[in-house]
Amino acid sequence: MMAVSLSKGQRITLEKQGGSSLTKVRMGLGWDPVKKKGGLFGSLLGGGGGDIDLDASCLLLDAQKNLLDVVWFRQLQSKDSSIRHSGDNLTGEGSGDDEIIYVDLTRIPTGVAHLAFTVCSFRGQTFNAVENAFCRLVDDTNNTELARFNLSDKGSHTGVVMAIISRNGASWQMKAIGSPTAGAIANDMMPAVIAAI
Repeated sequence: MMAVSLSKGQRITLEKQGGSSLTKVRMGLGWDPVKKKGGLFGSLLGGGGGDIDLDASCLLLDAQKNLLDVVWFRQLQSKDSSIRHSGDNLTGEGSGDDEIIYVDLTRIPTGVAHLAFTVCSFRGQTFNAVENAFCRLVDDTNNTELARFNLSDKGSHTGVVMAIISRNGASWQMKAIGSPTAGAIANDMMPAVIAAI
C-alpha cells in the first residue's frame, strides 16, 4: 500500500492491501525547532531556535464522546494496555519520529469508539517556533507507512488535534484533522477533539 499524503478533513479506511484489517499501528509524531537566524548575534537578539517540548497524546473516547482514558507522557500506557507511548521528547531534535504512540487495534475495548491523537506544548511555546511538524500512521506489523499528514500552519496556537481514528463497523477509519487550538496538556484538547469527531 502506498502512503497517502493527507490533507485536512480527508479520511482513509485502515485496511491492509488485500482488504484485511490492520491489527497493530503506530502514530509517529515529529517536529523541529525553527532554525536560529543570524548566528550568535541573532540568537542574542532572540532570533528563533532553542528546544521545543511538544507532547503527543492519545485520548480514548466512547461513542458519546466521553473521555475514557488518556495516554501521554505522565501515563505511558492505557489502562487496558492496548496503547503505549514511547516517552517524552523534550527538544524535537533529530530526524524522524520524536514521539511514538503504539496501538494494538485488536485489544482496544469495545466501548472505545474514537482515538484522538493530539500534540500540545507543555511549556506554552507556540507553533510559530515549530517547523516540519507531521504525524504518520505506520502498519506496525511490517513497518509500512500508510498515511502522512504535514502540519504546515504556523500560528500562536499551542496545540493541534492531529488525527482521529474511529470505529467503522468491524474496521477503523482515520481522519486527518490538523485543527489548531490552545492546550498545555492532553485534557485541554477535549473541546477541540469533540468538535473534530
